[in-house]
This record gives sequence, C-alpha cells and structure tokens, in this order.
Amino acid sequence: MNHAQLREFLDDHHDRYNRPAFITNDPISIPHRFSQLQDVEISGLFAALLAWGRRPTIISKCHELMRRMDDAPYQFITQHSDDDLKKLLGFCHRTFCDTDLLYFVHWLRWYYANHDTLEDAFLQGNTQRQRLENFHTLFFSLPDAPQRTRKHVATPARGSACKRVNMYLRWLVRRDDRGVDFGLWTRLPMADLVCPCDVHVERVARRLGLLTRRIVDWSAAEELTTHLRNFAPQDPVKYDFALFGLGVEEKL
Repeated sequence: MNHAQLREFLDDHHDRYNRPAFITNDPISIPHRFSQLQDVEISGLFAALLAWGRRPTIISKCHELMRRMDDAPYQFITQHSDDDLKKLLGFCHRTFCDTDLLYFVHWLRWYYANHDTLEDAFLQGNTQRQRLENFHTLFFSLPDAPQRTRKHVATPARGSACKRVNMYLRWLVRRDDRGVDFGLWTRLPMADLVCPCDVHVERVARRLGLLTRRIVDWSAAEELTTHLRNFAPQDPVKYDFALFGLGVEEKL
C-alpha cells in the first residue's frame, strides 16, 4: 500500500473499532463505571497498570479491586482508616500483590492531599519521555516505596515502551466524539501521546511497515508513533484502535 492507501486503511479500521461497543470487553470499561474525575483517574490507573494477561481476567480482577474499595475509589483513597486497608490484603493479579497495592494507595492518598487531579503528575517535562520519567520519579519519591513495586510503573529511563502508562494517557487525554476515551485532561497535547505498543499492535505495525526496530522498547514506541503522525499529526494515537483491532479481532 502507498501512503494514501495505508492512511485510508487505518482510518477505516479506526472508525470500525473506536466505538462504544469497544468498551465492554476492554479494561477501559472499569473507569467508565464512574463519573467523578478522581474516580475515573484512580480506577483508570489501576485498570491500565494491571492490564497484562487475558482481558476477561484483567477486567475481573479490576472489578474485585474496586469492590474492595467499596466501589468508591477516591473516597477510599482519601478517607480510609488502617482497618479499611485490611480489605486490600490478599489481592493479587499476576505479580502485582497487596504489598504493591498498599504502596499505590499510600502514594495516592499523599498525592491527593496536595493535588486535585492526577494530570498534574504528568506535566513535568517538555517531551512525553521526560514526563513519564518524571512521573516515575514522583511516584516512588516516598521513603517507604518498596523496591519490588517499581516494576509495575514503567519508565523510558529503563528503556521500556511503557505500554500501560501510554494507554492510560490515551484514555485520559484523547478527545473525540466517539465515547471511548475520556478526554478529561486538557493540558497534555494529544499530539505528544505515544502509541501503546502491545504484542497485537506490534505485530500489525510490523506487517504494515510502521515498525522496523527489532526490540520493543521506548525507541520502538516512538518510531511507530512517528509513522502514525504522518497520517494524523494532532492525534496519532487514535490509530491504536485500528492496530489493536486488526490484531485482536481480525488476526492480521
């Protein structure tokens, strides 16, 4: 396919998958349960960072986590007592267990005591790489941060493609009239977003000639996004829907 044909192909598949029907079977369904900004931010952060493995399992574990927080994550984070934290003991999804969860809750409580929105945590830096590196530093800035928990929040400083964090930012930053992404954060430019590069997106992107780097790292995510900006400079990450859908639904 030439440039024009590839753009038309991607636009068609973006249109096919960026629809409300996408929500039900995707982890983004978790924050869609809520309407308050902070509830969306918190539930979305957990849903995105726990998003590895089979989607039904991810969604089930996130529902379990929300139930443990009384289905009111912001209220739980900001008002919990020590006894309330006992509800979180025993939670585990793959390698994310209650030790990690308790630090997340501790950090979020500290953070929301000083900020109204998690968006503030992603604003430090001139590039997306700098912002994600600075968020990672901020997230683990408290003195009791467990070493084992660091692997659950990726950073470009370690070469990671940061798939789950980039997906979270897509959810909160992208704005359109489709009803899937939230577009609640307005100070981060959509044009700066980096495409989440999961295994499905990677395979389709390689087949379409949008990704050549052998290792799926931060440079690969930037390479893919640079190609996508050629089709939609102000909203390159909208094509995440097309690439993911082509991989998962159409097995391209």
